[in-house]
Amino acid sequence: MDTPTTHFTIDKLVRLDQCQQGNYCRGLTPFDLLGERLGAWLGVILRSFHVGDKPVVHGKVLPGALVEGAVYVSEGAVIEPTAYVQGPCFIGPDAEVRHGAYIRGQVYVGPRAVVGHCSEIKNSVLFDGAKAAHFAYVGDSILGRDVNLGAGTKLANLPLKRGIIRFKNPISGSLESSGLKKFGALLGDDSQTGCNAVLSPGTILMPGTAVMPCAHFRGTLLKGNYP
Repeated sequence: MDTPTTHFTIDKLVRLDQCQQGNYCRGLTPFDLLGERLGAWLGVILRSFHVGDKPVVHGKVLPGALVEGAVYVSEGAVIEPTAYVQGPCFIGPDAEVRHGAYIRGQVYVGPRAVVGHCSEIKNSVLFDGAKAAHFAYVGDSILGRDVNLGAGTKLANLPLKRGIIRFKNPISGSLESSGLKKFGALLGDDSQTGCNAVLSPGTILMPGTAVMPCAHFRGTLLKGNYP
């Protein structure tokens, strides 16, 4: 994986001082939390909670749910029946993994975040209060604080034309390489999608922006510019 050259840091998307694990993100770009680097970042957090190769559960894993591998379930978190969680994964305080949810690969689910019914999360970060509550797909993506994905939202992570995915830097406006062949979307704090929206690989929604229901969006959306 190539290393992207960018001055676009994660704090342009997320208020780190209001996130439980914000100190682990200081000075990082979003691409330090995606791909192979996500595994290293998540591993540091899991080791700080003394997680080995088996789940450590302080919350509730209800009958019928399956949790395997290096998984930390914080106090107050709930994993409902028929959900499947495959580590490495961190699930924060008061988070909800609802009936039929599927978490795989490397996933961070922050405090009060929601992975809902029939939602699939793969190689992604959901910061505090982010919600993928109904029938969502989140692949190789980052959801900032209090992001809300409308029912049926898909964050596509693999373009039809294979290759390194490029993105439009919201700070410089230049087109840059992500260094990644799989890269979904970056959603800043309080951004949202309407029901059945689709975001193409390499999409960025800056804080407070929105994509309307049933829309397909590709590119970088700055505050106040709606598709």
